[in-house]
Order: sequence, then C-alpha cells, then structure tokens
Amino acid sequence: MCSKSKETSKRLASRNIRFIRAAFSIVKAIRITPYSCKYSKKIYTQHQLLVLILFKDYRNQHYQDFIEDIGDMESIQEELDLSVVPHFTTLQKFFCRIKTLYLRYAFGKTLNLFYSNNDPIPVTAIDSSGFTSGYSSHYYSIRTGKIRKHFLKTSISVDTDQQIITGFIASKSRVHDTRHAGRLLRQCHKIRKSDCYVMDKGYDSEAIHRLIR
Repeated sequence: MCSKSKETSKRLASRNIRFIRAAFSIVKAIRITPYSCKYSKKIYTQHQLLVLILFKDYRNQHYQDFIEDIGDMESIQEELDLSVVPHFTTLQKFFCRIKTLYLRYAFGKTLNLFYSNNDPIPVTAIDSSGFTSGYSSHYYSIRTGKIRKHFLKTSISVDTDQQIITGFIASKSRVHDTRHAGRLLRQCHKIRKSDCYVMDKGYDSEAIHRLIR
C-alpha cells in the first residue's frame, strides 16, 4: 500500500511539473510584460502570478487552500523560481487587475496544445447557462423581500470529440442566447472552424444560420 501511494504521489508531482512548464511556455508566448509598471515591488513577475492562477484553476481550488498547498510544493516553487510564496490576496488582486485580452491570448495558445494542424473540428456544441452571484434562493428572496443580485450569463462552445472548450462569452446582463451565439461563433471561427454546430432551438434564427454558412 505504501509503495502504491508513493507511485501515485510521484505521478501527480510529475503531472504538476508538466502542467507548470506548459503553462509557463504559454504565458511567455502572449508577451505579457514581467512587471505591471516601473513602480512595481518586483517580488513576483506577472508570468509567475499568471501561471499560479492557471495552476489554481487546474487543481480546482480556492485561493487560500491553493496557496497553502503551494507552500508545501518545493518542486513547484523551484520550477517557478519563487523565493517567497505569495499571499493568496496577491493572486486575487492580480486576477482582478490583469487585462482580459491576456487571458484570451493564453486561452488561444492553450488550444494549440490540443490541435496539431488546421483541420476543422467535426462537431462543436454551443450552450449557455446563468449563475447567481448570491446564495439565497428565489423563495427566500420572496419571503424576506430582498432582491437577489444579478446573475452571470455564460456561453461556451465545446469540441464534442475531444471534450475541449473552444470558446467562451460572459456578461453581467440578461441577454438572449442568440446575441451571445453571434459573438461566440465569430470567436470560434477565428480560433478553429467547425464542420457542424449543434445548438438547441433557442438559437434557431436565420441570422445564426447565415453566420455559420
């Protein structure tokens, strides 16, 4: 049992190192500057912080739990050349500060890891969903008279063969699915086209048909 657990931990450590190296190569490719401004404290580079953000999402952890684990991962600290592990609020502030454009560049570079040529995707599925920004239920808000906060509307496109997200759109306002679909389809066409798009009848409009054709 002990040998099996050691082998498992070694595989996980190796997988983490491979992810860190791949993420670092992607972050360098998007040409983000090492520091946000000349007055930066220069304790961490933007490359290091963005790789940590990607690694946090890869591990599906909250900021505080993630930073606590990083403190125990000496190999990851060495790989990122971290002399000091950042406080979890440093990552939160960096994520709020970084431009969405850089995240889109990183997303596009990440997709290149899964596709080796320019062949179109056989089938792309598109759908949307809404997420509330609060935890109170609809019935609780009615009973207490408190207005629920607005929800986040998100739409994604997925390669159904490889189960890879190929595009995403998010907005804080209530918009019809077709409005998101138009922007999402243009985004997909720039990154990688598809032979067929699958959507429910909420997207059925002549404008969407024309855009796909």
